[in-house]
Amino acid sequence: MILTMKNTSIFILLITCSMASIAQDFDKNIASAKSAYGSGDLENTRFALEQALHELDIVIGKEILKQLPTQLGTAKYNEKDDNVTGGAGIATGLFVHRSYGEQGNSSIDVINNSPMISSINAILAIPFIGNSGDGTQKVVKIQGYKAVLNKNENETTGKTGYTLQIPMNNTLFTIEMDDTNESEIQSLANTIPLSKIAQMAQ
Repeated sequence: MILTMKNTSIFILLITCSMASIAQDFDKNIASAKSAYGSGDLENTRFALEQALHELDIVIGKEILKQLPTQLGTAKYNEKDDNVTGGAGIATGLFVHRSYGEQGNSSIDVINNSPMISSINAILAIPFIGNSGDGTQKVVKIQGYKAVLNKNENETTGKTGYTLQIPMNNTLFTIEMDDTNESEIQSLANTIPLSKIAQMAQ
């Protein structure tokens, strides 16, 4: 019991140090941006601000991870595979990834400024494109958001999986589940605080 409490204390200390380090880097980059701007060096001003935004995106991404479920169906999440990247200066922006199951075949991704949002919104805007005749693709509503649900047949395993893509302003939320059905993936999506995540990712 003493060992467990000691390990917990060490873990909390490491997390605190990590957050403090990010905060220091953020403050340092803001100071560098102010200094560069004051001397008329706009190139380095932009670079320092991009670095500060990168650090901020990482903090936001870690907060978004806290909102995601630790289990999808019977598949538990793979904590060591949790991934957060700040996207300042790249096209995709903030990226959050969590995988589930031993093979990591199920996952949740949150991508800010995703290049796929425009094409998904185009599908959602035209019903006869969004709903395929063979039932492999359809438009559904999750917590008031229009979403695209795709059915995936795995010829090797014979299992049916689904991918649910939910555009929320400039953020794309995607759930991919292996060996599931329409009802299960939509029910799970409805338990996740999407509005809160969208607000955090802005």
